[in-house]
Amino acid sequence: MTSPPTEKRSPTEPKGKAAPKRAKRSARPARTEDFSAAGMQRTLEQVEQELHSRYPQADLSPIASSFAFAAEAHGDQKRVSGEPYVSHPLAVARILAELGLDPVAVTAAFLHDVPEDTEYSLGDVEERFGADVARLVDGVTKLGKFSTLNAEQQQAENIRKMFLAMAEDIRVVLIKLADRLHNMRTLGALPPEKQLRIAKQTAEIYAPLAERLGIWQMKWELEDLSFKYIDPEAYRELAGQLESHRRGREAYVERAMEVLDEALRDSGIEADLSGRPKHIFSIYKKMQRKSAEFGEIYDVHALRVLVEDVRECYASLGVVHSLWRPIPGQFDDYIAMPKNNGYQSLHTAVVALDGKPLEVQIRSHEMHRISEVGIAAHWRYKEGSRSDRAYDAKLAWVRQLMDWQQDVSDATEFIEGVKLDIFQDQVFVFTPRGDVKDMPAGATPLDFAYRIHTEVGHACIGAKVNNRLVPLDYKLKNGDIVDIVTTKSAHGPSRDWLNIVTTRHAREKIRQWFKHQERDENIAHGKQVLDRELHRLARTSLDKVPLETLEELVDHHNLKSVDDFYAAVGYGQIGAQQVVSRLGVSDDVDEVQLPQVAPPPRQPGGVSVRGVGDLLVRFSKCCHPIPGDPIMGFITRGRGVTVHLATCPTVVNERAVERLIDVEWETAAQQTYPIAILIEAYDRTGLLSEISNGVADDKINIVAASVNVHKDHRATVQATLEVSSVAQLARVMAHLEQLKDVYSVQRDRT
Repeated sequence: MTSPPTEKRSPTEPKGKAAPKRAKRSARPARTEDFSAAGMQRTLEQVEQELHSRYPQADLSPIASSFAFAAEAHGDQKRVSGEPYVSHPLAVARILAELGLDPVAVTAAFLHDVPEDTEYSLGDVEERFGADVARLVDGVTKLGKFSTLNAEQQQAENIRKMFLAMAEDIRVVLIKLADRLHNMRTLGALPPEKQLRIAKQTAEIYAPLAERLGIWQMKWELEDLSFKYIDPEAYRELAGQLESHRRGREAYVERAMEVLDEALRDSGIEADLSGRPKHIFSIYKKMQRKSAEFGEIYDVHALRVLVEDVRECYASLGVVHSLWRPIPGQFDDYIAMPKNNGYQSLHTAVVALDGKPLEVQIRSHEMHRISEVGIAAHWRYKEGSRSDRAYDAKLAWVRQLMDWQQDVSDATEFIEGVKLDIFQDQVFVFTPRGDVKDMPAGATPLDFAYRIHTEVGHACIGAKVNNRLVPLDYKLKNGDIVDIVTTKSAHGPSRDWLNIVTTRHAREKIRQWFKHQERDENIAHGKQVLDRELHRLARTSLDKVPLETLEELVDHHNLKSVDDFYAAVGYGQIGAQQVVSRLGVSDDVDEVQLPQVAPPPRQPGGVSVRGVGDLLVRFSKCCHPIPGDPIMGFITRGRGVTVHLATCPTVVNERAVERLIDVEWETAAQQTYPIAILIEAYDRTGLLSEISNGVADDKINIVAASVNVHKDHRATVQATLEVSSVAQLARVMAHLEQLKDVYSVQRDRT
């Protein structure tokens, strides 16, 4: 490694040498958009110039004609902010051109809203611009409105459609990301409730998707824009802190760059140095994760070093660590161990000038280019090209996702699986042969076995991690070497494995195995599981559930018979807790005893009566409506309005139709209800703490708790939780049941 400078000097007093060479930033500066005809024409010319510089031999005539067609199709349509609607596809096209996408994708960007928002069809697009453009437009276009789907289900189906199209052509999702980015840039024109809904979806789906594809410049911007609307107070506070310290921070980084540039030159390294832009949400996350104050975050002061190749990356790291003292535990080598999206860089934090922490990122110019545009840098035409193993490896998770979705009928469940398996933090583990596998954080050796191959998972009887036997529920850590122990005599998975695996892929493979087992066994097991959950969550039994209600569930899950439904529960395709949250159950009490107070003001997440002032509202226990369900109100004598499911026999068969009234769920934040639960467990030190942490992990508040310890070392914990729905209650009870030494968790109706 190149030696550091030897002459004696203070690092705070650089010698009078030339200023360090500044790196060119690939991220485009913010522009003031001109929506006049002349302004949009100039933007169109810029798009054509960008494409010509990257694709000099390409036919660019469709660019101008597709913009003209989009302008004609959208006509006088305006965006909510008042700009001509065609300005939106123009902005999307510009984003894609700057990412390096080809003319076909840019043409599709101009036309991506035409079939959905104008009188022209997808067939019209194909006739004018060809099948390739039409296929991309179709992949981005939302599904039609179906009366059988609520808004949440429609959103889920649209996202699933996008992922399916993405598996065929990555350009589909790049168009969608550019579309979402421009919508987020102009989100301020929408009503607050839409701002919040779109921002949450962006933070949960689109920003992680941009990160998974390695498009960091888009990921940072989507996160910051989402954060601005999700938590505006925290955003303003943090943005204010950054701005108030901006001049001092820039001056500090400038001094540090001068010192480092001199040291690198003395070591024979020519480098481009720049201050790294600050991303508000990333700083916020670090503050939350580390429970740290703003001044304790290491990358508040940060710079980036770009060099020629890998050798100079490590040589530069040596210079940095010789110049300033490294902070323990703050070094990451993403060159030797790239992230699953292909990101490569060296990250280190040091105590630099004036004793202040400084983060330094070191990478080659090529690594930096790829880090900015991600998969777009690797995209190539499939037709007529040779197989690109690096490109295919980067999209292996998409194929895994598509294999899994074939076994999932519910789009909402599919989206939840995407969030859990694909977009959460990753750990990197090794096979005994040294191959690297990325797994979701919290994955177990069983998840790893099914990731290798389905048959390896089925035949698993144990696991070695770092050459030591570990239980199958061991949580894998970065750098673990995992060796799966198998046997040919294995009889397949255990049902208990469904409580051990954390990935949807492994869970679906286990469910499929049981699905193919004896049907009668699955039916019996399904009845047993469902009856147990009904008793636990609703203090009732399966034989008290009306046949009509069960048949509605059969239709909901697209099954043929009630026995098929029981079998699906038995082999795990349908979760028993999910069923209980939708079932109409009843006991001797006519109405749910939940505290319900007539507003003022309207209760968040409550129910409003259309066209009527504030009324006392009760929830019927015959059908258990929960937020999101279609509902109907029934006027009771002297007791206000009782809310039922719209499909509840009580209202469907009601002859006194004049007593029925339209009601709807409030769209604001969810209302919570106090629900008491009983936890039976073995008494031990730390039990109550683990229960509290388990509840907190589900973002649920405990309003009261008491513990009764029996002579046989059995502890009974009674806790009152604030939950918003039966589904949320079921989730937290399931999590608590998985805690060590917990025997059972039930609702307390005493």
